[in-house]
Amino acid sequence: MSNPYFQFKQFTVWHDKCAMKVGTDGVLLGAWTSVQNAHKILDVGTGTGLVALMLAQRSLPDADIVALEIDETAAGQARDNVTRSPWKERVEVVQTDFRSYQSSDKFDVVVSNPPYFVDSLECPDRQRNAARHNDSLTYEELLEGVAGLLAEDGTFTIVIPVDVADRVKMIAAVKNLYAVRQLNVITKPGGVPKRTLITFTFSNQECVVEELLTELARHQYSEEYIALTREYYLNM
Repeated sequence: MSNPYFQFKQFTVWHDKCAMKVGTDGVLLGAWTSVQNAHKILDVGTGTGLVALMLAQRSLPDADIVALEIDETAAGQARDNVTRSPWKERVEVVQTDFRSYQSSDKFDVVVSNPPYFVDSLECPDRQRNAARHNDSLTYEELLEGVAGLLAEDGTFTIVIPVDVADRVKMIAAVKNLYAVRQLNVITKPGGVPKRTLITFTFSNQECVVEELLTELARHQYSEEYIALTREYYLNM
């Protein structure tokens, strides 16, 4: 049986009740997303609460974070993880469907590690299906919701498969959201990117594209990956 929790330097994430466990995608999203000057942050599909807690660790002391999760069991575990963390007063876990979520406040930063398998075979686990497949929240619905909740000068950052990046950019442009930063992730030397992180804003400007190699060999991490994650991982 896999470990029921993942220990970081300043907090612990229990994930035994969640369909999607702590993984590299979430860690990259939490470490790479800019939260400079952000006072209101929204995490769409928080799962274990990992990304919300990572952003709480390095955001402003008065930054408030709302973490949305549709699955009741996952939302409960995320609340437990937040309660055990140093930032329980700043992070609110809300169990709701993002498509019906409303807020009187606009958010400076919105992040999402969304369901990522499109038109693929579904696995028999209902909870895992909802977390992995975008049938329950399409990219169109996600971006429409983000466009309505994002502050005028805010940023939206997402981690997605490389092969849907162009499609997501096209959908975003319809909502007047434009890619300004992109990080293509390579997991081994000579490999091709399978995941990418993209930051969108309402300001249409040139997109700065970079690459990140995570591992030089099995469990031998690159200097760039260590620099990005050392404030979180115990052994970095």
